[in-house]
Amino acid sequence: MNQLELNLAKVRGQIGMACLQRDRRQQDVRLVGVTKYVDTSTARLLFEAGLWDLAESRPQELWRKAEALKDLPIQWHFVGHLQRNKVERTLPLISLLHSGDSMSLLETVSATAVKQGRVVKTLLEVNISGDSSKHGFDPHELRRQVVPIGNLPGLKVRGLMTMAALEGGNERARRDFSALRELRDKLRDYCPPQMELDELSMGMSGDFVAAVEEGATIVRVGSALFEGIV
Repeated sequence: MNQLELNLAKVRGQIGMACLQRDRRQQDVRLVGVTKYVDTSTARLLFEAGLWDLAESRPQELWRKAEALKDLPIQWHFVGHLQRNKVERTLPLISLLHSGDSMSLLETVSATAVKQGRVVKTLLEVNISGDSSKHGFDPHELRRQVVPIGNLPGLKVRGLMTMAALEGGNERARRDFSALRELRDKLRDYCPPQMELDELSMGMSGDFVAAVEEGATIVRVGSALFEGIV
């Protein structure tokens, strides 16, 4: 627990310094702990250390951990590619879907949410780097898609999400994060009034400082929280 608390304090301190560099408030950046690297007992310790927003990238692992930790008021996030046949079981467990990466997935989420009598908060995943291995909307095509997306029932679009390019290091990541922020600002002129684009989910363990400096409101940090533990 001591090592986990130290890691958590270090990450929060780095977020705080990045906010200071850009004259931002630290409370405007939400830290989400990605627990795919650790077992359920370590995820419990992370919650007890003070981080209530946890995330998984695989549906089956989310289902397993959510069941094992159902005694805790964890705010679960889903950050990986979600197959449509996993939607029905996943939606009741999450507070935010980060990876709304295609119209077909969003249509399935919408129909399932209506069937379940819920409204699902979601982010639109954008393949800002153009990597062929990544999921997400083409940034050049998203402008024409925001209106039909915004009109899907059962969805509350809260913003955009991206992952930086696999190659190019921190400077390339910074360019990708800046590009997502600029895309969000442009899309605000076209999106329907019921669609909010307040959130920018970007930045992981290796580049979350640059993401905060470029406007991230949510950072998804995994391995940096578990150094010396796993």
